[in-house]
Amino acid sequence: MLPKHQRIRTTAQFSNTQRSGSRFGNRNVVVSANIRPVIGDDPRAGFIVSKAVGNAVTRNVVKRRLRAIVTELFDRDFGIEVADGSVDLVIRALPASGSANFDELKEATSHAVRGALRKYMRRAEQQ
Repeated sequence: MLPKHQRIRTTAQFSNTQRSGSRFGNRNVVVSANIRPVIGDDPRAGFIVSKAVGNAVTRNVVKRRLRAIVTELFDRDFGIEVADGSVDLVIRALPASGSANFDELKEATSHAVRGALRKYMRRAEQQ
């Protein structure tokens, strides 16, 4: 479970991450990654699971799985060094994630997180 200080909860935080960040997706999830210039803060994550994913039970299962996956990603490393700030992630579950098992969802999510961070770093280097 993500602690309260590691959750994106307000509309402004969600929209800022999605507008300012880089997006990377696959058939199960779309990840928006943004790096806040605040050094030393913990990374934060927010989840969007719409009714298109399935009924309430399915949506809650997907949310719990995504939280567990992101908690594990935060505990180890992202695979990319982020030295100039703290990471914000918004993870949107797509309808295919409702039928994916945990391992498929874990692989898809970690791949999309790494891809979104790589894309953000590349864009930041060009500016």
